[in-house]
Amino acid sequence: MKSVKQLVSSAVLNEGIKYVDKNPMENLQKLLNWGEKLVTKENHKQYAQSFREILDDPNNHWNNYIQRIFTGFDANVRKKLLVNFMVNASIIGVPVGEKMAEKYGCNIPWAILMDPTAACNLHCTGCWAAEYQKTDSMDYDLLDRIIREGKELGVYMYIYSGGEPLVRKNDLVKLAQKHSDCMFLAFTNATLVDEELARDFARVGNFALAISVEGFEAETDMRRGQGTYQKVMQAMDILNKNGVPFGFSTCYHSKNVEAVGSDEYIDLMVEKGCIFGWYFTYMPLGKDAQLDLLATSEQREYMYDRVRYFRTCKPIFLLDFWNDGEFSGGCIAGGRRYLHINANGDVEPCAFIHYSNVNIRDVSLLEALQSPLFMQYRMNQPFNENHLRPCPLLDNPHKLRDMVHAAGASSTQPIDRESVDELTARTEEVSRQWAKTADQLWERTNNPQVIPIPPQVFEQALPQEKMEAHA
Repeated sequence: MKSVKQLVSSAVLNEGIKYVDKNPMENLQKLLNWGEKLVTKENHKQYAQSFREILDDPNNHWNNYIQRIFTGFDANVRKKLLVNFMVNASIIGVPVGEKMAEKYGCNIPWAILMDPTAACNLHCTGCWAAEYQKTDSMDYDLLDRIIREGKELGVYMYIYSGGEPLVRKNDLVKLAQKHSDCMFLAFTNATLVDEELARDFARVGNFALAISVEGFEAETDMRRGQGTYQKVMQAMDILNKNGVPFGFSTCYHSKNVEAVGSDEYIDLMVEKGCIFGWYFTYMPLGKDAQLDLLATSEQREYMYDRVRYFRTCKPIFLLDFWNDGEFSGGCIAGGRRYLHINANGDVEPCAFIHYSNVNIRDVSLLEALQSPLFMQYRMNQPFNENHLRPCPLLDNPHKLRDMVHAAGASSTQPIDRESVDELTARTEEVSRQWAKTADQLWERTNNPQVIPIPPQVFEQALPQEKMEAHA
């Protein structure tokens, strides 16, 4: 049941949306005026002011981005993005989560990532999902229970991975329809997207896709199989035509950084209709891990600079799971901002950390957040004062070893039961190399006499001097 505050907030926002639908760009200021009445956190007020400045400048590339959002989607989708994502998940959900964290003495996440199934119709090179039993899955009732318990803690953002989550597309659409106050996102290879599914997503309005693509055709098909790239491009066209929000999810590694860090790649993703892009870097997990795919420190720095450059000129919202640690205050896993529940039900601190003390079939979501490994995360975050070295595996492997041993956590990989000592041994050298580069970047970024970094979320941009220095 919605709280009184949520009901009032929805009523106010719905009134504003009516005006926006009549003439989106002209009436967004009115919606912003109403939206500011809901804001309680100081940083949210700063975001609103940045948003207002963007609306006042028609030449700002973020203004162009907003026009894409408010003119390119079905009205129902637009409403769900505003109410479910902006209001429920962020403005209302975040303060509730903070109160719950204080009450229960544990991390409460902003988002929950879970795997409906381990089954997948592809077999991508170096994919850690291949370590899991293809028959593992969480049934509809269990997924529903997790969402219900999450909402009680203030969580309104739910993300699916796998396996290929769209193998369970009927259940996922049904869950989105039932929990119409939440926002859902699925990481997908998009090969199962068709017209019928796109219409279903448009109908429920609260479902977006993050489509896996590794660059252009050669780079994508190298890891994902011949013909995958063309299927991805076709899926994007179908989603775009039906007004379904989507973005790209790209794993950068030693063999594709030049492609995925190019202007041409981002321009193509914008042209295809992506409203966001999420960069990850290759992680050497499981028995099939290929160490030669690990990005070098030079390549990771290249992606650091390129993403910040794109934010100054491209109408797309970009995130870098590792290199954006300076904005998130370090690692976001372990329930600090998100957690992962695999298809077997094991509750893991991160999709890339395959260790756990508990299974969601045996405990509540809250009990999982209070489990030993999650409490180790809470006690040790951030794992480095340099937030460009946020990860306990890739950047601070000794931290992950210590936490897993202290918690007595077990490997959740059913095939090889990879020990934390074996895993972290693979990242020792790459972490040492990145530390040298990251420490130089951190000093440069945080020394205002060298490079001033503007604080606005929507302008996370490199100053001109830095762009020229790295051109």
